[in-house]
Amino acid sequence: MKTGYIFDESFFWHDNGSGTLYLPAGGYLEPDVFVEHPSTKRRVNNLLNRCGLMEKLETISPRSATREEIEKVHLPSYVDYVKQLSDTTGGDAGNHAIVGRGSYEIALLSAGAAITAVDSVLTSRVKNAYSLSRPPGHHAEPEKGIGFCIFNNVAIAARHAQKEYGLKRILILDWDVHHGNGTEKVFYEDDEVLFISIHQHLSFPNNTGYATDTGKGKGEGFNVNIPLPAGTGDAGYLSAFQSIIEPIANEFKPELIIISAGQDPGMFDPLGRMNMTAAGFSAITNVMLKLADNHSNGNIIFVHEGGYSNAYVPFCTLRIIEEMSGIKTDVEDPFTGSQALDEVNIVQQQAINEVIKTQSKYWESFKSLISR
Repeated sequence: MKTGYIFDESFFWHDNGSGTLYLPAGGYLEPDVFVEHPSTKRRVNNLLNRCGLMEKLETISPRSATREEIEKVHLPSYVDYVKQLSDTTGGDAGNHAIVGRGSYEIALLSAGAAITAVDSVLTSRVKNAYSLSRPPGHHAEPEKGIGFCIFNNVAIAARHAQKEYGLKRILILDWDVHHGNGTEKVFYEDDEVLFISIHQHLSFPNNTGYATDTGKGKGEGFNVNIPLPAGTGDAGYLSAFQSIIEPIANEFKPELIIISAGQDPGMFDPLGRMNMTAAGFSAITNVMLKLADNHSNGNIIFVHEGGYSNAYVPFCTLRIIEEMSGIKTDVEDPFTGSQALDEVNIVQQQAINEVIKTQSKYWESFKSLISR
């Protein structure tokens, strides 16, 4: 079977308006474009076409999520507000979550793309799937949008998998450079969804993503934050995957793995300082594919989140899809060698050890979950 690739031209038409980095223009901020704009994602598409990999994937058109599916995660009043903004003048749906004219329908399609990825994998249409969803979703909370995110695509997809396929053990891994606060909030008291966020510590949003935030009620222990210091790089990420994510996933034994794939840990990203290379993304993708093969019959989907370097995000995403498909192209990383990221330093190892210490007491609960 092929790897599925899900996108729609509409994703590139979601309009954030005028801004600088992530702030609205005005005052001394000269009008520019927000870092979350169509070019980065369109260039992913272009590179896949240019190198010939696109024609070897199964391209799939997404369907729109229904109102009922969106409301499995978001409050009806919030959905109404997004639609009102979209139908009229546009505006901010929360905190730096800009809704343009017509963005409501595009956001439904973006969430629907993640649902389409779930359906395509769980019905064995494809072996795995990558959704180039835009607008992104992982910051969006039930009652508001945050950080360019309007509807929480991965959370909606996970609820769909629970409802339509009866899944009881879903692993959501968020490797975006920013903490996946919205997804965490949705599943904070849920022991059927194991949420893991690996991120740059205290980058965005403010005051979230601590290792000590481990879930609540029956969900205690099923929320894992891996806050890492700036500059962690490939070796630090891979070490965290091998020493934290792999052991916990092996205990949990997921039936489906969903990746919030933000490529903003990349070394040229304007909103991140984590110094990962395209090869690093290839390595961590390989870890997750092996976990999927071992526990979920290969059932794994990737849903695009952040990533704001027009130059580098396409190469990082290409490496992910190469690993997923098992097809290597002739594309080399033109920036390889500009960073030496080959060992874990003391600060990084201390951060990793702190998460292990915090989380290890919960690993037994995963065993009891499997046996019940």
